[in-house]
Amino acid sequence: MSEMNSGPGRVSRSKQGNIVLLGLDRAGKRNAFDSAMLTDLSLALGDYERDADMRCAVLYAHGDHFTAGLDLMELAPKLAGGGFKYPEEGLDPFGVRPPRRSKPLVMAVQGTCWTAAIELVLNADIIVAADTASFAQMEVMRGIPPAGGATVRFPQVAGWSDAMRYILTGDSFTAEDAHRMRLVSEVVPAGKELDRAIELAERVAQAAPLAVRAALASANQARYEGDEAALAAVTGRMLALMGSEDVGEGVMAMMQKRAPQFKGK
Repeated sequence: MSEMNSGPGRVSRSKQGNIVLLGLDRAGKRNAFDSAMLTDLSLALGDYERDADMRCAVLYAHGDHFTAGLDLMELAPKLAGGGFKYPEEGLDPFGVRPPRRSKPLVMAVQGTCWTAAIELVLNADIIVAADTASFAQMEVMRGIPPAGGATVRFPQVAGWSDAMRYILTGDSFTAEDAHRMRLVSEVVPAGKELDRAIELAERVAQAAPLAVRAALASANQARYEGDEAALAAVTGRMLALMGSEDVGEGVMAMMQKRAPQFKGK
């Protein structure tokens, strides 16, 4: 791995081939998000977005927990006063505010995955969870509603009854429950979640980058603008890529029965 320059020091960054590993690094506080960690993750995602060599990112966490959500003692006064803003060169980690990332994000979840952590999950593309992970959307037990879009996206993903069951009670649920509700892609034995997330990210990174971004853009357009808008744009996206070098490489690799070597051109 090659180290990257860090931001405020709450998120570790390292490159591994064409993927970047981003690690939440406030383990002593269960990786709860204070303003520095929100800022650092925002900057890290912005750097990933602009780095042409990086084709996929993996978000994981140091220590025994993914994240316990927002550090309300530190963040609540800033949020209440409208005093917290993401840096201009960063991206909203929850994908609520544009501009949003255009490249894929794989997530490895272990231990505590509470409140804002679920909102991060809802903004990821592939999510691997340890079988011992614990999930909870418990904001109502703190006197506030979910603030990062969970009331919109959680019911869309899990279905109304399942999502509201946990949003309105604040009860915790297991990784298997999260998988059943389509919040996570896979459940693996504890300790294997990061390895599996990296394996999947490497698979994504081997695919044609332009095609991956086009597929992600189409899916996100359906999410944010509706199915009709996404379907109307599909043909244009396909035609825009038909003359790319990667399409030629993909066809030749298939004919020659070898692995393709895509360049993103």
